[in-house]
Amino acid sequence: MAPIRAAILGLSGPRLTAAEAALWRLFPPLGAILFARNIEDSVQLRALTNDIRDVLGAAAPILIDQEGGRVARLKPPHWEAFPAAARFEAQPEVAQRANAYLLGAMCRAAGLDVVCAPVLDLRLPGAHQVIGDRAFSAAPEEITRLGAACIAGLQAAGCIPVIKHIPGHGRALADSHYELPRVAVDVEALAEDIAPFRALAGSGAWAMTAHVLYEAWDARLPATISPTVIQSIIRGEIEFDGLLITDDLAMGALAGMANDLADAALSAGCDVVLHCSGRLEDAAALLPDCPVLSDDALRRLAHADGARRGFGAGDAAALRGLRDGVLAAPMLELWEEDPTERG
Repeated sequence: MAPIRAAILGLSGPRLTAAEAALWRLFPPLGAILFARNIEDSVQLRALTNDIRDVLGAAAPILIDQEGGRVARLKPPHWEAFPAAARFEAQPEVAQRANAYLLGAMCRAAGLDVVCAPVLDLRLPGAHQVIGDRAFSAAPEEITRLGAACIAGLQAAGCIPVIKHIPGHGRALADSHYELPRVAVDVEALAEDIAPFRALAGSGAWAMTAHVLYEAWDARLPATISPTVIQSIIRGEIEFDGLLITDDLAMGALAGMANDLADAALSAGCDVVLHCSGRLEDAAALLPDCPVLSDDALRRLAHADGARRGFGAGDAAALRGLRDGVLAAPMLELWEEDPTERG
């Protein structure tokens, strides 16, 4: 097999096309990320994940944004609906851990092993609602408490969690799917944003960058492509030594060609780039010149894989009853269609 590129890519539709498979065999990405456009039902999804791993290898990670609430790619009637993170604020962490285990077990049964959750951003009044109830709380200590429970539950189910959006998207006044947010607060205020990420830096989770420009740290470049933010803040002050992936390079916050953005992000210190458009021409532009996985990235992958082993699974029915009993209320109604969904 050809050397693995430091990239995770989206697909065009519910099946791996012959053209996608051919390109991936020549220049294999680390893995894939799936969206609503890739998912029809459980039988189709299992066939798709099998086809992806036939091409990329049995260990290839397949990612999904499955937070609960409005960010959910697996949806009723084929899959269970889960509450948004905000529903768990001030609740015992055992309920969040049980919820995360059940969500992770559902993903694993579908052939998905990397869950892009939890969101460790602050939920602040006046900020853009692209985060909103996806975040646990406005209080860093509460985010840390519930984030730790979510990570442990996902790992217990055999999934790798992805904490997002490091070093913090909660103060953004714009949606990075469409434009670049600028955060103008000082370093002292930003200490609250990074606190949950620092507290959970050694959890074994991956982390996903924020396409946000923080004027106090780097007045020119957003975090994803900023050597200053990645090296001094994420790797330095936060002390995150896990696998660092970008948010989707196809989002409106970043301008440029896929290959140029990938080069900038990897040069800045990201381990893996994420490109979700599913367009074959984007993948063909990005993959041939994309660097292979570094030794540090391979070490970080192995650490995350090891962190999801050795937890007790428990009985699913009992965990569901425990979670629902603690919440003691019907699950939240899902919001309008998730604005982060591109498929």
